[in-house]
Amino acid sequence: MKGTLFKTAAASLALIATLFAATSCANASAETAANQESSAPGSGKHYSIINVSYDPTRELYAAYNEAFKKHWESGHDSTVEITQSHGGSGKQALEVANGNPADVVTLALEYDVNSVRDAGLIEPDWVSEFPLDSSPYTSTIVFLVRKGNPKNILDWGDLARDDVGIITPNPKTSGGARWNHLAAWAWAQKEYNNDEAKVVDYIKKLYSHVLVLDSGARGATNSFVENKQGDVLLAWENEAFLSLKEYPDDYEIVTPSISILAQPSVAIVDKIVDKNGTREVATEYLNYLYSEEAQRIAGQNFYRPSNEKVLAEFSDTFDLNIHLVTINDFGGWDEAFKKHFADGGLFDRIYEQD
Repeated sequence: MKGTLFKTAAASLALIATLFAATSCANASAETAANQESSAPGSGKHYSIINVSYDPTRELYAAYNEAFKKHWESGHDSTVEITQSHGGSGKQALEVANGNPADVVTLALEYDVNSVRDAGLIEPDWVSEFPLDSSPYTSTIVFLVRKGNPKNILDWGDLARDDVGIITPNPKTSGGARWNHLAAWAWAQKEYNNDEAKVVDYIKKLYSHVLVLDSGARGATNSFVENKQGDVLLAWENEAFLSLKEYPDDYEIVTPSISILAQPSVAIVDKIVDKNGTREVATEYLNYLYSEEAQRIAGQNFYRPSNEKVLAEFSDTFDLNIHLVTINDFGGWDEAFKKHFADGGLFDRIYEQD
């Protein structure tokens, strides 16, 4: 009896072992087949990437994403979907550093990308990963005024007048606002022969006339254009042109005597793409921004193409003779941020609410 039971139990264990082995092999075969299917030609593999960007690029990337999808899918046996996120550049960088799973960032300035780098998400040498310091298009800062320029605002000095109400976003959250601030500072340095006390006094007067400090550039545009606040908007050139395109009879652009070369930066978020397996598509997404097709899309959306040939096609749009200082005139972004925008820096000391 005991022998029979033993033989029966042994047979049962053998059967279970056989079934387990067969199931494991089947699972392994299915997993292998699935992997082969996902990587084989014609497999129809689908990628999804997230581009965290700043306020005034909405229209640019709406057009570019469609062009990139066609470009990618024409040369690969896979499809791609791009999700966009927009907001003040500094705020966007903070959100990525705090967990927003961006595959790429296309932010308003190098410093904001560096803050994502400092969170351990981007490799230290990101600036050299793409051409032109990873800045595929540029812009500058101009004034948007009401049609006919009723306050006769012609240059930065007019912003210190008591009868002028100014709209600009907040440099603590907006990359565009930081470019605005530095452009005004550059003008004042020349105007006052680098007398920093006079420069600070001018900047303080400018901010005393600011009616609204929105968190981002698009919010500032809405305050000026939609809500009819203020006499002048300090704006990205591309943002000003978009407003003019939408309301040609209501606004005009004034180009100041001095402005700044605004260089939006792009970068792969290395830690995320390696986790998601999206490095190849994310790299091509940023590389293709330098193609002639993408450069024309940038120009059509009023960004200055970095490709000189394509830029020449838009010579009737942009004032290519404007005197532009660069961030290098401020010692680079780390030094400029520390002096002007860090907690307790010049902006905090200048912008005091009564």
